[in-house]
Order: sequence, then C-alpha cells, then structure tokens
Amino acid sequence: MNTVVQVVQQRKALVALVGGALLGLVLGLAIGWWWWPVEWTNSTPGNLRLDFQSDYLIWVAEQYDVNTNQEWARSRLGVEYWKEGQLAETLEALAATLDGEQASRVRKLAQDLGAGPSATPATPEAGDDVVVRLGSLAMVCGVAILVVALVAGLVFILNRWRASQAVSEAPRRGVGLRPSEEVRWGVEGPPVAQFVTTYVLGDDHYDPSFSIELENGEFMGECGVGVSETIGVGAPNQVTAFEVWLFDKNDIRTVTKVLMSDYAFHDEALVAKLAPKGEPVLAEVGKDVVLETKTLRVRARIVEAEYGMGNVPRDSFFSRMTLDLATWVMPGQWGTQPTAGADVPTMPRTV
Repeated sequence: MNTVVQVVQQRKALVALVGGALLGLVLGLAIGWWWWPVEWTNSTPGNLRLDFQSDYLIWVAEQYDVNTNQEWARSRLGVEYWKEGQLAETLEALAATLDGEQASRVRKLAQDLGAGPSATPATPEAGDDVVVRLGSLAMVCGVAILVVALVAGLVFILNRWRASQAVSEAPRRGVGLRPSEEVRWGVEGPPVAQFVTTYVLGDDHYDPSFSIELENGEFMGECGVGVSETIGVGAPNQVTAFEVWLFDKNDIRTVTKVLMSDYAFHDEALVAKLAPKGEPVLAEVGKDVVLETKTLRVRARIVEAEYGMGNVPRDSFFSRMTLDLATWVMPGQWGTQPTAGADVPTMPRTV
C-alpha cells in the first residue's frame, strides 16, 4: 500500500490526467446511456422492422378499402418520408407475398397512391432524426470536452504551482549557506570540499552522499546524510531523526552522529534505540556537528530546520532540513590541504 501511495505522490500530474480521462469517460457513458439517452419518437413506417412494417401496411390497405380516403392513406403511410418509388416497390413486394383479398387491397392502395401527384420529400422534416442524433452527439461531445478542459486546467495549475514553489524555494536554500564569517576560515583554512543538502517532507528516498577528493583527484572518503528514524504511520514518512556520517578510506570505521527532533531527543526510549547508531544531537538551527576520522574532518552545520504538523506529538518530525557539510583533511596528513591564508571560500555543491 505504501508503494502505491509513493508512486501516486511522485506522479501526481500523470495520475490526475489519467484519473480525469477515466472520469470523463464514465461521465460521458452515464450521460449518453442513463441521464439523457437518445429517444426515438415519431418514426415513419419506412423505418419499422420488416414484419411490423408489413402488418402496418396491410392494416392501412384494409382501412383504405373501407373509407377510400386517399389523403388519410397518404398521411398514415407518411408518403413524403419515403424515397421516390420506395413505397410503391414495398407495396408491390408485400402484395406478392399475399393472396386473395389482402393482395388485392394492397395492390389497389399502391395503384391509387401512384396515380396521385408525386410526393416531394420535405427536406427539413426528413432530417429530424439526423438532427436528434447530431444534437445528442454534440451534447455528449460538449460534456467530454468540458471534462478534458477541466482536467487540463487542473494539470496546468498544478504545474504552475510546482514551478512557483521551486522558484520560491531556490533563495531559501541559499539563506545562511554563505555567511560572511566563512570568508575567513581561521586556522583550518578553506575546506577541500563543501556540500549543501536539503530534505523536504515527502522525499522518502532521501539519502544523499558526497565524494571527498583532493585537488589532484585522489579519493579520500565520503560523507552524507540519511533518514535514521521515522514516527507515525502512512505516507509520506515522518522523519524524526537523521544520520550524518563520514567514511574515511584510511580508517577502519565510519563515524556517525544522529540529529534528532526535539521530541525524539527528550524521549528516553528513542534515544536508547538510536544511540548505537551514533551520538545523539539535538537539531537546532546554527548548530555545528563535527565528525572526525583518522585523516578527515567534517563540520555539518544545521542551516535550516522546520517541524511539520500532524497527528503526532509536537516538534516530532521535520518538514524541512538543510545541512551545510564542509570537509577538511586533518593537519599534517596530506600536503594538498589548502592553507589557512587562503581568502577565497570553496563554493558548496547543492543537493
């Protein structure tokens, strides 16, 4: 179930488009078949099923034999709605299948109607059925177009909202990343590498890592951040603690410290659970967390930390976390480490 929810969250636009198309299809079928179905009324004898048509023509012939009212017969047969010559052919074919008085009556009806003035089809009236069908089709198409337009509008608004969010978040990621005091790094000198990473609620696969290399390209190790513990149920995951780690190729161990929410840091059970992973640290904006190995040193500065709101204790999970990871080679270990006299800071990589 969680996998399905994650897929939906990652492909919201596609899900909205497919869902809108399915909704439009269902609405179209409902409108066309249940709410406003096509109803056939005032059909002419020429449109009847063959057996019903034969019975009706025989009945008209019998009544005409009694009243001999040609106008009545023409009205009952809807002569003007038949194609030219079609009615006469139909009556002759019907008479051929009958015998006795029935055949005589049908032939007499055909002869009398054929002797009268030829009927000119009334074009507007003959097209009534076509108009009904076109009207129904136009209504269904109109509703379908309306639904598609609505879905397209929602997708457009969603994309615009995401774009505006991305634009508004861009400056926020830079806030505090390059404070003026970092222009001079003190006795340590500028770092060999500096990285910036931001977690946002909903990124359930958050696990960035960064390679630490010297100027000559020599690989020294890696550092990174990952999700250490979550609380609550459902999606997205509610992260209550992060792991900041440092791997040194020249050391036998990986150093880890756990950045905990205010709730987790003061929960003895959670502290005891996470302590084996690394030293627990309360996540506070501006705090520096230092990790050291045999040849490397990482300073993880908490640039931004925001808590989320939900059906969990207050200040128990993060909605946003930004870390600035600056790395140095330990003094006396490698000659390529920049000196303290350097004034130009290393530009951080942002993730």
